[in-house]
This record gives sequence, structure tokens and C-alpha cells, in this order.
Amino acid sequence: MLVAAAVCPCPPLLVPEVAAGAASELDGARAACADALRVLAAAHPGRLVVVGPAEESEQGPYPAGTRGSFRGFGVETDVRLGTDGGTDPVGRALPVGRELPVSLAVAAWLLDWARWSEAPVEGFAVAESLTSERCVRTGADLAGPPDERVALLVMGDASACRSLKAPGYLDQRAASFDAQVARALGAADVAALKALDADLAQELKALGRAPWQVLAGAAEPARLTGDLLYDDAPYGVGYLVAAWA
Repeated sequence: MLVAAAVCPCPPLLVPEVAAGAASELDGARAACADALRVLAAAHPGRLVVVGPAEESEQGPYPAGTRGSFRGFGVETDVRLGTDGGTDPVGRALPVGRELPVSLAVAAWLLDWARWSEAPVEGFAVAESLTSERCVRTGADLAGPPDERVALLVMGDASACRSLKAPGYLDQRAASFDAQVARALGAADVAALKALDADLAQELKALGRAPWQVLAGAAEPARLTGDLLYDDAPYGVGYLVAAWA
């Protein structure tokens, strides 16, 4: 059962080496993410599942120890999901094969930066095109049985259309969409997240829609309360941080 959740944005710019000279511009977002992770730790989960958006070919589970990198952004920074050594926490050899999608690589960096050690970590990537109904069912599955304490770290950006220089250019609908999401995350409003318009989210390039609806499916029976910790749109992209407990 879900006992806590943290919602964080997933731009590679959160990683200082990627942001380079602009790293300080997201100091506030990083600090809010650290606060959200502390809420997760305080819930003493038995398992942490990181959920993030990905291409269809990347969707599915990623076990502890899966590697990721930011080489596509010109940085030789490698990360691993939930472990620092050559084996995972119970001694199995690290998995080989596909790398973490970018959203989960950013999450892996955040967890390492925050020195997460509270619970074992695993990842689950959801396709940006996944229907709302499938997202909700996926979330219910990830939450596990009532006697298991599960926390979610949910990665995803709001719209990318908040300014003329935004990746998706300016769309007048973007600010109201982001405000709707911010209200839902701040209030832990499961129904509002489930009701997000998937087509509109895609038009606004809101990568967080599917992960947020996975959260809604996981949290439906949990009756958590929410706290919005960060709401800004640097570079014309909506970045939101929230904690549910």
C-alpha cells in the first residue's frame, strides 16, 4: 500500500554537470526535491518505486542497479538506480542490458545526491502515450498489497509551452493546465489527476501526465495529504515538486 509519494520534475538540467553555468538557476527546485525525499524517508517505506515517462520502447520495470547516463547531453556522468556497488542490496550481480530512460536517470541522480538509504529502489517507466485507464491500473499494481509499505518517487514535467522561448513555444492553455496540476498535487486530489486530459497534455508536451496518473492509481485507497513545495516555469517549462504523506 502506498504510504508516501514525492513528485519531482525530470529535466536533465537538475544535474549540475548538465546545467553547467546555469546550474544555480535550479537550486530552488533541487532543494524542494530534497525536502520531498525527506518526506518519503520519514514514512519508512519497505520499497521505493521510481516512476518516470519514457518512449514506448523503454517502458517497463528497471531493477536496482540499472545504469543510466547523460552522455546524450555531453556529460560523462553515469548513475545507477538505488545502489553504489557492483551488486544490489541483497548481493545479486547488477543487471546488464538497456539503460535507464532519462527521467529515471535524473531520479537516480537525485537519490544519490540526497544520499537515499531508507529502502530498496526499483524503477518503472511509463510510455507518454499510455492511456489514463492503463496508468491508473499500473499505479494500483505498483502500490502492492495492503501489508506492504510502498513509496513512489514520481518524475515528470508540466507543460513545455509557457513562454515564447519554451521548447513547445507559447500556448495560452499551458498556464491554466499547469495550475490545475499544481492544485491537484498540492491537495493530493486523486480524482483531479485521473481526470487530466491526456490529449491536451500531449499537445502541451507535459511529460508528467502519465506518471501523475500512475500516482493517482496507487494513491486511490491510501487517503494521503499533499503539500506543494515548488511551482515555477524556468525556460518556459512547468516544474512542480510535491510531497504526499
